[in-house]
Amino acid sequence: MPVHDALDNQPLPTPDDADWAGRADQAARSVTRSFGRRLLFLPGTHIGAIRIPGNTLRSLLGPWHYWWQAHYVDCLVDTGRRELARKTRFDGGSRPSAGRLASRLVTTIRLRNLFRFENHYYDDMAWLALSTLRLERLAEETRKPGRRRNAYVQKRLTLQFDSASTDDLGGGTFWSTKRDFKNTPATAPVALYFARTGRRERAQALVGWLNSRLLHPERGVYQDGIRIRNGEPVLEEAVYTYNQGPVLGALLELGGPDYLERAAQLVAAIDRELTAPGTRVIRGDGTGDGGLFTGILVRYLALAGRDERLPLEARTVARELVLATAGAFWTGRREAPELVRGTPTGHTPLLFSPNPLSPATETYPAGAGVELSTQLQAWMTFEAAATL
Repeated sequence: MPVHDALDNQPLPTPDDADWAGRADQAARSVTRSFGRRLLFLPGTHIGAIRIPGNTLRSLLGPWHYWWQAHYVDCLVDTGRRELARKTRFDGGSRPSAGRLASRLVTTIRLRNLFRFENHYYDDMAWLALSTLRLERLAEETRKPGRRRNAYVQKRLTLQFDSASTDDLGGGTFWSTKRDFKNTPATAPVALYFARTGRRERAQALVGWLNSRLLHPERGVYQDGIRIRNGEPVLEEAVYTYNQGPVLGALLELGGPDYLERAAQLVAAIDRELTAPGTRVIRGDGTGDGGLFTGILVRYLALAGRDERLPLEARTVARELVLATAGAFWTGRREAPELVRGTPTGHTPLLFSPNPLSPATETYPAGAGVELSTQLQAWMTFEAAATL
């Protein structure tokens, strides 16, 4: 039976998770108020500024990071699910709901991407496909419009995944339209998407390729990918935290004894290989794209922590990894009154460090530029903790 996302179909908050829900709300308000913008001042649009402080010209001409926006959608869906459970909006009754902001964001991604959802990177598209799939389920439950648009996104992007998942290099999914690199960052979220949309055989084939070609035999974690260089395959041995997350999600979604055993082994390997020494805090990977890595892994560890098909030890470790990492991000926060825009509302934005064990007073002192990726990372970590 598919498990879908740990953050979907969650029960009403209990006393144990209410505090994390409140902290997730604070992070959601900080991100949406500090980073949220209209695109070209167009009404009904919403997009995340990549860096604050910034200026409009730079945001239009510089990189806008499609895949960061996809994870912004996912975070809004997390918050929207809690809104649905509590029947109250995260940012007050006079402001848009998280689900409404997520819907606007998907529309704005298409506008900013020159009226297309496709781009040159299959991993980017996979993250957007996964987040809009969750948004569609939220729309079904809230009976809000947007399902046709979400279905259109999935139809367009599924065609891209079918094209990129070929027999070259024995299987897997290409990373980009250059088609010279098959890797975990693209293959794992595409496999998870196939598993969640009923294409089990395609998902199994991709996971099988990851297990046979990129799983490190001693360390138990997944390496980066296989690149075609001068006509020959070359293994890229780097191990990134976030790559383990969607693999874990796909294993749990597929289920069955073999996949669940591999999932439990992966949780143990993450604990052993990817935590700060002497802790169960997932290591940080800095700013830029790396500013999302820890949060993505934590999202899928929360799924494992809730999955009763896994052995108790694996579930316990997964939960402790999530809660320890969330606790470290929260402890390292700082208030950032300098980020208040417009008329003060009594809400002081919070800033979170890119690295869980480094306080934001050091990594983001007053006056420093702050990247969206790092704040989404902390937010999604608190959302994950709130499900436990």
